[in-house]
Amino acid sequence: MARALQLAERGLYTTTPNPRVGCVLVRDGAIIGEGWHEKAGEPHAEINALRKIGAGGTARGATAYVTLEPCSHHGRTPPCADALIAAGVSRVVVAMQDPNPLVAGQGIARLRAAGIEVDCGLLENEARELNIGFVSRMTRGRPWLRLKVAISLDGKTALANGVSQWITGPDARRHAHGWRARSCALLTGIGTVRDDDPRLTVRDIDTPRQPLRVVVDSRLELPPGAAILQGGHCLIACAVENPEKAARLRALGAEILVLPNPRGKVDLPALMEELGRRGINEVMTEAGLKLNGSLMREGLIDELLIYQAPLLLGDGARGMADFGMLTELSAAKRLQIVECRAVSADFFIRARCG
Repeated sequence: MARALQLAERGLYTTTPNPRVGCVLVRDGAIIGEGWHEKAGEPHAEINALRKIGAGGTARGATAYVTLEPCSHHGRTPPCADALIAAGVSRVVVAMQDPNPLVAGQGIARLRAAGIEVDCGLLENEARELNIGFVSRMTRGRPWLRLKVAISLDGKTALANGVSQWITGPDARRHAHGWRARSCALLTGIGTVRDDDPRLTVRDIDTPRQPLRVVVDSRLELPPGAAILQGGHCLIACAVENPEKAARLRALGAEILVLPNPRGKVDLPALMEELGRRGINEVMTEAGLKLNGSLMREGLIDELLIYQAPLLLGDGARGMADFGMLTELSAAKRLQIVECRAVSADFFIRARCG
């Protein structure tokens, strides 16, 4: 199963909106075939593993190790459970049940009904982590949202005038691009566009696709010359109808989504639900303290990616997130640190919310 997870990870940047899945076929203690799901619309991991069996070979009597329950429905490809049954495997070991309601145990039931022994739960936590965004979308209807920040040792993200490039070093920025590459969408706010004019693209990692870029821009103030509009594939979420501005931005390849909340701002929970409907599994936010604070207040942030540099910016510099003044420590945002390590001269901290 560990090998199947290694194979599944090869689809880290390519399988969206599908999950990352690997499969290993074993008979008499030896691997006879292995594969992974490489891209949505193409064969699933089980099919690729069956196809890798050498000429004249067979999967009959073999054990299949699969990181996610074999599918049982017809989508863009036929059911993998049926393929394993037809191949004559005698046992299937599944890391985790598929949270997709179209499967949700039906693949396992189909295998068992055909007389195949099925075991579930081997390295389940590792399999879930690999597809945490897919699980989130299937169970909560919204993507897994990561907030990435680069901060000083005293917790500041920018000078008072908005200057923030560059707080951390090149190795930390390259590391962050790895998280960008695995994301289906990158989210920022109009304030960050004004201050930094980011492209918000993956540049330091070899990837076959660029994530969707999403800008929260309540009053539709995004300038037509903004770097984030270059190359299209940009969604602008606003709270007002402005046909003239919207037409100019659409002419540059942007999509406009009007999602107002009662306060005249963008309805952030509705935005996350809309991204989920579009098959977005993982979102990474790179924004300023206002949007970061709004996402925190709405309870939408699942994970923080914190890059901390050994420098001090002082009390007047900008903080990480503005989510209101706290008067009691019991109201503090409690986090669970799941990873902490050095990245050259900087530190990387990954922490979970809730």
